[in-house]
Amino acid sequence: MYTDYKIVTQVKRKKKRMSGLLKITMIVLTVLFVLMGIVFSRGFMLPGFLMALLYLVYDVFSKKDYEYTLENGMLSIDVIYGGRYRRNKHELNLQEMEVLAPNWHDAVAKYRIKGGTVRLPKYDYTSYDDDIPYYTMIIMEKRKKIKLLLDLNDEMMQKIRQLCPGKVFFA
Repeated sequence: MYTDYKIVTQVKRKKKRMSGLLKITMIVLTVLFVLMGIVFSRGFMLPGFLMALLYLVYDVFSKKDYEYTLENGMLSIDVIYGGRYRRNKHELNLQEMEVLAPNWHDAVAKYRIKGGTVRLPKYDYTSYDDDIPYYTMIIMEKRKKIKLLLDLNDEMMQKIRQLCPGKVFFA
């Protein structure tokens, strides 16, 4: 059933609305504290350096990209922080998948936040782009059922449908 294949999809998360304003505010406060430390008192230097450190940490963790890798029946999801730091979040066996459907589909209706009857831990790996439809995947991970929100392309959807017939619904 499995043949050697590897499908990789990169998803870039859209920036949040106020993140640019927050970054500018942090830069201005950093410069202000450092200048006040030079002119008035060295006591302002520590808040200036701490603000610069906070800016660097925020800059790394505010930029998130996701990479989905489908290889031989396993779906791997990696989070890429700041374009530099990669962390593997999930290694999923697709044979343990219950359903994969668009978020509005009846197959996943009982797992919705509003109106659903079943509550599961949710992991959102979408781009937040309104023009891109996202899919809800219900799957077992480490003996626990989880809900994943994913931006899957057509090639990956077709391969998952081929691997798990009857469990995949299209938009």
